[in-house]
Amino acid sequence: MITEQILEFINRCEEGEFTHHDEQEGSYNELALKLFRYQFQHNLSYKKFCQAKKRTPLTVKRWEDIPTMPIQGYKELTLSCEPIKEVKHVFMTSGTTNPEAKGKNYHPDLAVWDASMKGPFKHFVLPDREKITMFVLSPAEDLNKNSSLSRYLTNAVSFFGTEHSKFFFTDKGLNIDELIRELRRCKSEEEPVLLIGATFAYVHLLDALKEKELQFYLAKGSRIFDTGGFKGQAREVEMEHLYSEFHEFFGISRNHCINMYGMTELSSQIYDQTIRSTYFNDSVIYDKKSPAWVKTVVLNTDTLEPVNDGESGVIAHYDLANWNSCLAILTEDMGYKTENGFVLLGRIKGSEARGCSIAVDQLLQVNSGGVNQK
Repeated sequence: MITEQILEFINRCEEGEFTHHDEQEGSYNELALKLFRYQFQHNLSYKKFCQAKKRTPLTVKRWEDIPTMPIQGYKELTLSCEPIKEVKHVFMTSGTTNPEAKGKNYHPDLAVWDASMKGPFKHFVLPDREKITMFVLSPAEDLNKNSSLSRYLTNAVSFFGTEHSKFFFTDKGLNIDELIRELRRCKSEEEPVLLIGATFAYVHLLDALKEKELQFYLAKGSRIFDTGGFKGQAREVEMEHLYSEFHEFFGISRNHCINMYGMTELSSQIYDQTIRSTYFNDSVIYDKKSPAWVKTVVLNTDTLEPVNDGESGVIAHYDLANWNSCLAILTEDMGYKTENGFVLLGRIKGSEARGCSIAVDQLLQVNSGGVNQK
């Protein structure tokens, strides 16, 4: 089974079993090509797209040459190797731009997804401790079965949360009063806490603290985790302003704030290196970094060819954990590579999207016979 080989690769990376960088790179390339063959054979919509680009398992010899699926494809087509009637889990995008066009990522099971989440969370968020009390500001999995973020947050508490960890988002919204009571308790008992949730949830929390004229200086080792940004929200807040308010209202400095970059269309997550570098480096690194089974590249927005480090372009990810849909994803995000990882610049703008638009047009043209329903 291809999933067993992916899990073995993830485990070997986590355990540090690759003795040389070249050995790990060679294993990654071999497995990526094997997964490409599997997806080419079983994912009809993706196969048509690859054939239109004249990229097949016979011609592709490097992972870098595997065609990247535009994330628009997850909204327009059924991208699944397994018959969707047999799929147990479907993660869906929020549909903030167009509620009728939600992207779907089908998961026959979540063994690989969970494995790809667990190690990097510990590595980047909790490099200095085994567990921490988590206060979650976004819905748990039982409230939103189709949310990859809800699965992620539920896993985080299950794997690494203390017995005092709690979810504060109910079917009525964020229970701020209860959260304030728990923050008071943690402050008085000097218990470190991880606030974790979608970025916009903090705006509501900070509004309430300002209204109530409350501030908390949380215990040493506390940290703040956010994800998602402000896409589709009525208000936009500069992240640096948000970080300054985290320091003002919680006493948590920038080097203990971490942003997770994830998307429904991927099965792995990517992190700021702030917290890990604070504990293990001479200086703080803010750049994002992917786990070893994800390769992140930056492409020219016109040609979709790789650019040099430091040059901005559209971001693509090659995620081995994305075994049932497409391992190679063309995002709508801009960024640039650095020696330490990459920097995210925001969503691609209309004038920059020529190459992406061509790829989407080609994808839809070759699949114009209808959605691939299995």
